[in-house]
Amino acid sequence: MKNKQRSVLLFAGIFIGIVVGLIISSNFDWMMNSIAADRSAAAVPLGSSEPVPQELLVLQDFSKAFVAVAKIASPAVVTISSSTTVKQRFSHPLMDDPLFRQFFGVPEREQVMRGLGSGVIVNPEGYILTNNHVISEADAITVTIDKVEHTARVIGKDPASDIAVIKIDKNNLPTIKLGDSDKLEVGEWVIAIGNPFSDILEKTVTAGIVSAKGRSLGSGLGDGQLRYQDFIQTDAAINPGNSGGAMVNLRGELVGINTAIVGRSNVGVGFAIPINMARSIMEQLISSGKVRRGWMGVQLGEVDEEKAEYFGLEKPRGAQVAEVLKESPAESAGLKQDDIILKINNLEITSRDQLIAFVASQAPNSKLTLTIWRNKASRNITVTLGERPADEGLSSSGEPGEQSGKMGLDVRELTEQLARQYGYSGQSGVVISSVTPNSVADRKGLRQGDLILSVNDRGVTSVREFRAALRDIKAGGIVYLRIMRDKNVYSVALRTPRE
Repeated sequence: MKNKQRSVLLFAGIFIGIVVGLIISSNFDWMMNSIAADRSAAAVPLGSSEPVPQELLVLQDFSKAFVAVAKIASPAVVTISSSTTVKQRFSHPLMDDPLFRQFFGVPEREQVMRGLGSGVIVNPEGYILTNNHVISEADAITVTIDKVEHTARVIGKDPASDIAVIKIDKNNLPTIKLGDSDKLEVGEWVIAIGNPFSDILEKTVTAGIVSAKGRSLGSGLGDGQLRYQDFIQTDAAINPGNSGGAMVNLRGELVGINTAIVGRSNVGVGFAIPINMARSIMEQLISSGKVRRGWMGVQLGEVDEEKAEYFGLEKPRGAQVAEVLKESPAESAGLKQDDIILKINNLEITSRDQLIAFVASQAPNSKLTLTIWRNKASRNITVTLGERPADEGLSSSGEPGEQSGKMGLDVRELTEQLARQYGYSGQSGVVISSVTPNSVADRKGLRQGDLILSVNDRGVTSVREFRAALRDIKAGGIVYLRIMRDKNVYSVALRTPRE
């Protein structure tokens, strides 16, 4: 019996030993394979085909989007070279005298001025959109596509918007799909394509974001002709030679025409004309060679913090109607003085210049839906645009700046002599006789000779009435003045000093 038990125990021990041995062997093989794999992974050089982390895959896909957009848009961006012949006389004081030049036959010499810019093919039949300043004074224009030069002719140009259209005799050209610049958002990625500095660097691609919309540069663009400004601001590098090139979104759509930089080279601030504005002008230039502009018939002012408070707006926005012209589309539509235009066709209005540029880009007889602020409530009205008269100035109040400080102005009665002097015949009000330097009146741009027509919508015809109107305003309150200057009516809101 004992022998039998020993046999069973011996067999069981052998069996257990075999199982344990197999387990140890298996684990050893797994462990060695694991160590080998780790060593192999550690030895894998950079650039191998090993799996890439998901985060890097996302960045690679993002990078491929820029590559794809550049491939789509670049073929439609062209180089534009221009030449202008300028006649010059030899420089000497005597040669400026016409009798001297006539008697001695002073010769003239010709100098050829050359320019470089960019353009975008917008029609496969050879129509190219660019800036007016790229080709404005040119005697000859050459367009280079794939190293081949083509002679171009001007179809039409519009200095007021800095838009021009030229054409070459070539068909089946690549184009870019036109996008909707109204839907462009601040912070959105865009690509700029053009020829910075030289035609050697043609079709250079730079990327950045939309830094701001609705920008106006005043008269800071040099030629003094650019009247309608509603720029897209970007930090994508835009340098000399990029003018007229394409600004493209990540869907490969043309959303702007690069047009301006700050300074002589890029400093991270560039500007483009929104394609919605350029499209309307371009279509008119192609169809008729000239631009007919929409006209509403109002003078406009900015809305600052004080005006917003006075009219019950939660923050400064929109553009204020300073005056409605008689027998104008605005008057027919029921627009009133002091209405604040907040939207046009669901487009948020952020400044006077933006509104002016938008209306001017629309064709006459266009119907616009305006969202306005009146009596501390919003409402919609429809305006059918007329055609801007040839001698009509900008619908702008040229209103002063937006600084605060002390009131600092003196007024006097409007005498017949002052009315003749300043052109106020038939008007009533009080004349500003002096403005204190650095006061709120000074910083708001009020000047000696301005005629104050009303204070907080209360007409004033004498100094006494003017002072009485001011007495009703509490310290720190808003003084809303309507003034006349150069036969134009403006408005300005000032905050009284706090006691």
